[in-house]
Amino acid sequence: MKNQPKAYVFAGLTILCWSTVATAFKFGLRYQDPFSLLAGAALTAFLILLFTIVVQKKTGQLRKTSLREYGTSAALGFLNPFFYYLVLFKAYSMLPAQVAQPLNMTWPIVLTIISIPLLNQKITITSIAALFISFSGVILISSQGGGTAFKVTQIPGILLCLGSAVIWSFFWIFNVRDKRDEIVKLFLNFAFALLFLVLAALATGKNFPSGFHAWIWAVWVGVFEMGLAFIFWLKALQLTKTTDKISNLIYISPFISLFFIHYFLGEPIYLTTVYGLALIVAGILFQKVKLKKRHEKAY
Repeated sequence: MKNQPKAYVFAGLTILCWSTVATAFKFGLRYQDPFSLLAGAALTAFLILLFTIVVQKKTGQLRKTSLREYGTSAALGFLNPFFYYLVLFKAYSMLPAQVAQPLNMTWPIVLTIISIPLLNQKITITSIAALFISFSGVILISSQGGGTAFKVTQIPGILLCLGSAVIWSFFWIFNVRDKRDEIVKLFLNFAFALLFLVLAALATGKNFPSGFHAWIWAVWVGVFEMGLAFIFWLKALQLTKTTDKISNLIYISPFISLFFIHYFLGEPIYLTTVYGLALIVAGILFQKVKLKKRHEKAY
């Protein structure tokens, strides 16, 4: 049953969760390396999703999953959360949170680019304009205050952050083609990612979180970035009358995130960050509005 007020509540909870995670990433990386942070967070999310599918009585769907579907889940689990978060956390370890977080948000624009060869989509003037607007924001954010603030030594971190957006875009394309239940798919993704993490730990000597503070932040990331936030968002989508009513609200999150980054991490927020983030979001929304109008005209 549709219930728009409740949809807004769950969307708001999702936004609040995701607004805290850039700060949590940086705190978590103070006590451990990217691998350990991901391992602890993935284990936490796995347990949350296992509890969810048990409560929702969806465990039967696991028995009905074919070998081919398990193979798909293994491939998707490698892309996300395994590869995606290793790259993203490494980027966060090299960059200020206010730089890494909005650069990672460019994935809808990256998706437009890779959809041209993968999905045989034609690029339009609208898409080109949206790309120009958003990547102008990327350049502003990368300048970290403008002038001499841009440091060549931080280019690897910037490239890693943009690379994480590319990984997420590939994951999104392949995941949207998989029509299985979203919670079940996500659970299997994390199950396989956890397996990859254990194997990688055995092969490289890497460890899961060690110590109270390391586990606190790993659990926070697992709950509010990977587990609970996704469940809240799915619930909002189920309750809303149309996805348009809540989908654009998610772009409030990075601006709230800047508040947490400033007051808890102590980062001075550059005007270039605010303007750059505004340009990235403007480019994404501009493209979405134009695509919606084109779709409405087609019908």
